[in-house]
Amino acid sequence: MIRESIKSAQLTAMKAGDKDRLAAVRLILAKLKDRDIELRTASSLPDDDAIVVEVLQKMIKQRRESIEMFTSGGREELAAKEQAELDVIEGFLPQQLSEDETRATIEAIKAEVGATSVKDTGRVMAVLKERHGQVIDMSKASGLVKAALG
Repeated sequence: MIRESIKSAQLTAMKAGDKDRLAAVRLILAKLKDRDIELRTASSLPDDDAIVVEVLQKMIKQRRESIEMFTSGGREELAAKEQAELDVIEGFLPQQLSEDETRATIEAIKAEVGATSVKDTGRVMAVLKERHGQVIDMSKASGLVKAALG
């Protein structure tokens, strides 16, 4: 369970006195708690690891956008802080598929659903997210799907 590894990383960082890592792990746990609160009223709960991966991927996307903005604004020290948080967050994600593996998966799904044009992007993305959402960066996959169908 990813959640358990995050909690144990918090204890490890506390014992080691690693304040930066501890702060990043606490941010992750806070986001997970927020997501758990949101899901209290849900009729069906997804798998816990799926919830954790979804939260981590959203945090990664936010960090990447922040790094880009800070870098373009000349705030390298803030970009470095965000990058450090990003590295910690990425460490908890399951091993992601490489770009070649992602392309092969997209091609297989494209053939399976009979996708031929860009209009079929939504169908391919839906199947891709359902089957491989935890091991594929969906923001990068979107561009690869459009390229494969274009």
